[in-house]
Amino acid sequence: MSKPLALNPKLDFAIERFIDAPTKLVWEALTTPEHLKEWYMPKAWGRVSRTDMDVRPGGIFSIDIATADGQEVPNLGCFLEVLPLERLVWTSMLFPGYRPAVFDDIPITAIVTMASEGAGTRYVFTALHRDEADLEKNKESGFYQGTEVAIDQLVEHVIAIKGRKT
Repeated sequence: MSKPLALNPKLDFAIERFIDAPTKLVWEALTTPEHLKEWYMPKAWGRVSRTDMDVRPGGIFSIDIATADGQEVPNLGCFLEVLPLERLVWTSMLFPGYRPAVFDDIPITAIVTMASEGAGTRYVFTALHRDEADLEKNKESGFYQGTEVAIDQLVEHVIAIKGRKT
């Protein structure tokens, strides 16, 4: 397993959950577009309208959101690190193929780690920001709260997958 990241609370936040399901199912829910559509966007806020993923370093991470008011919001990024069943890192700071990104949103780098814990999985989502202002803007925008809701939806979705497979 990779060395744990030292968080800077002025720049980063992390959300941790225990998921009562094998790491393989958590990985599947994170890396399969059909599954991602079920949990990634807080349901009360909208839905994932389209997703495209090439889960490899340099590969595309694209999720378009349709908000409750009908607005379409594209989100495009690049996978930086892919360690199956262990770690997934992507950023909005780069487009696929490591091309420099140009956009008007608040950039983040997301690090997801997973570790088997008994019959379940310890899941940690970490969001890294450029500076304190970006972190504050994201908190004010609802990004942090939305991420918590989405992770709770991830947990529910993985449990449902587990139920269908047993």
